[in-house]
Amino acid sequence: MFTIQLIPEEKLDCILPVLQRLNSKIPVEVLKMRLVDMINSGYECVGVYDQDTLIGISGMWFLTKYYVGKHVEPDNVYILPEYQGKGIGKLLICWIFDYARSKECVASELNCYLENTEGQKFWENQGYERIAYHYTKKL
Repeated sequence: MFTIQLIPEEKLDCILPVLQRLNSKIPVEVLKMRLVDMINSGYECVGVYDQDTLIGISGMWFLTKYYVGKHVEPDNVYILPEYQGKGIGKLLICWIFDYARSKECVASELNCYLENTEGQKFWENQGYERIAYHYTKKL
């Protein structure tokens, strides 16, 4: 049985090893500094646990934009590979949607990397539609 719950702000360092598995190119010290900035900007994170072991995470941003209204943006959603394909991702997203509704969100939007074709299939199976391109530029 898996449990899904918010990770308290003071314990958010526990997500760093999972983030490191998600993208090993970013040094852990950089992740730590970014996490502090993110927390100060309203970042929240939910964890999926197999007993006491953290097996999945999703960051959450709560925003309001003209075209979509108040919404949740799941961010860096990741389930450890050995737990993938067991329906855990779907459970996590349902939890996020319920939590977002409790915060009066009316929608959800997210980013998915172009090369992440499995992720794209997952998000489309969760009812998401592709509506735009996401661009970035280093300053």
